[in-house]
Order: sequence, then structure tokens, then C-alpha cells
Amino acid sequence: MTKLYLIHNSITQEPVDAIVNAANSSLQGGGGVDGAIHRAGGPAILAESRMLAPCKTGDAKTTTAGNLPAKYVIHTVGPVYRGGENGEPEILAQCHRRAIEEAAERGCKSVAFPAISCGVYGYPVHLAAPIALKAAMKAAKEHGIEEVKFVFALEAILNVFDAAVQQLGFEVE
Repeated sequence: MTKLYLIHNSITQEPVDAIVNAANSSLQGGGGVDGAIHRAGGPAILAESRMLAPCKTGDAKTTTAGNLPAKYVIHTVGPVYRGGENGEPEILAQCHRRAIEEAAERGCKSVAFPAISCGVYGYPVHLAAPIALKAAMKAAKEHGIEEVKFVFALEAILNVFDAAVQQLGFEVE
């Protein structure tokens, strides 16, 4: 059975098998969660990322976690929000599925997600949350992932995801 957690913390401090990074297609680090993961993880992540780039929107690629308390960083490129009529919901769901697939291929049992595309890519959190939760939990159950954690530095984002969890009827640990 897959357990779901909502956590107010920095994703860079979450002790899981795999941390998902809201990356850009170059995989070279950037702002927000991406920059924080690269800074905390150290140069090993960037060195491996360079060999894997570019990464298409909706896809995921995996590197070492460097100095992070995880085994892997799974980099996924979310959609830039352009009103929701350009395939954004499907691409966002695909990001979560692909991240879970990458984790399962490496024998991971626990995965931590940020709010993919909800920063500079402009995806409204209240629209992204149910998509992310449904896609991640469905894929996790299909692939035997035991723990799915959504980890947010901002309590306001956690609150939106919590409301979505309640609306969807998911149980949170």
C-alpha cells in the first residue's frame, strides 16, 4: 500500500530514495526548487546532468543526489502554464508518472515531489495539486512505491495540496 505524506520543509532535507526536481530542459540548475537542489546537492548533480541534457517537457532523467539525503534526483521538466488549453494538465500528469517510473526502475521505495510547474512556470497551484496527486499516487501504486511525499517550503502551497487531498478523498499519513 502506498502512503501519502504532505510535508512543510525543504525538499533538499527530505530523507527519501529519490527527490524529484522541477527542472528546466537544460538540466543545468536554475531558480526555485531546481537551484536549491543543485546548491545543496553539490557539483556531482550538475556533472551528471550535463551528460543527460536536454530533457523534453514531460520527460524525466535521473542523476546522483550528491550531498542530499537521497540516493537519486529525478529531474522532470513541467509545462509552462499558458491558460490550460495547450496540453498542460496531461504534461503535468506525465511528469509525475515518468518520475515514478524512473524511481521504480532504480528500486526506490520512497519519492519526494515539489509542486512541479507552480513557480516560475506559472501553473496555478489549485489546478496543479489534484493532477499531481492523482498521477503520482496512481503510478506509485502501479510500480510498488511505498511512500509518496509532497514537500513544500511554503505553507500556503501545502495548504492548497491538503485541500486537494481532502477533495480527492486520499488518506494522508
